[in-house]
Amino acid sequence: MEIAPGVYSLGQSKGFEVHAFLIDDGGDGLTLIDTLFDADAKIILDQIAACGRTVTDLKRIVLTHAHRSHLGGLAELKQRSGAVVYSHEWEADIIAGERPAQQVSWLPKDSFKTYLFQLGNNLNVAHHPPCQVDRFLAGGEELGPLQVMHTPGHSPGHLAFYCPDRRVLFTGDTVVTSPWFMPGWRGFTLNARLQAASVRRLAELEADVLAVGHGEPVTSDGARRLRSLLA
Repeated sequence: MEIAPGVYSLGQSKGFEVHAFLIDDGGDGLTLIDTLFDADAKIILDQIAACGRTVTDLKRIVLTHAHRSHLGGLAELKQRSGAVVYSHEWEADIIAGERPAQQVSWLPKDSFKTYLFQLGNNLNVAHHPPCQVDRFLAGGEELGPLQVMHTPGHSPGHLAFYCPDRRVLFTGDTVVTSPWFMPGWRGFTLNARLQAASVRRLAELEADVLAVGHGEPVTSDGARRLRSLLA
């Protein structure tokens, strides 16, 4: 689904309605934000083909954070495309398979379905195919059409990305719309104070579209919806 000019939303039910986003920058190639759950990356490869592109047009893969739902297709896409892989430095050794994902709360905080994901994360039962990160992002950089923002709280190295010319905000898991519109899953929030501060920073932007990590994108009036969470 095209949610803004040249911005495509790719989702699957596996990984709790997880989403990735493909950005077509014309002559500058393709940028992918996160890689869904499936290791074969078929959903992403099919969308690249539907855009009239080939996998070698994928130049950049940027990762919001190192949870399995967002890393599934990374190794396959890296091998096929040779794209440069970006993440925050704190998340990089998890992505490379050198340590397990950061543990989250053992207590149920949201719906029962999200609690199953908490347990799966803490028991390290779903392994992604590991992949080395090529370059680190700390926040404040510009990467193609994207402004990089460090948004800790959900995880220490969580990143969000803003595309000002298209007014699209890629929130990662700082904001989700499944099981409902909320400032992240409480059971996965490692630091509530930092998470609240990250939501406030995102709410300062004039985003129209919210491209969230889990659940369907908010396709209009995104800034107002974000600010409603601050109450």
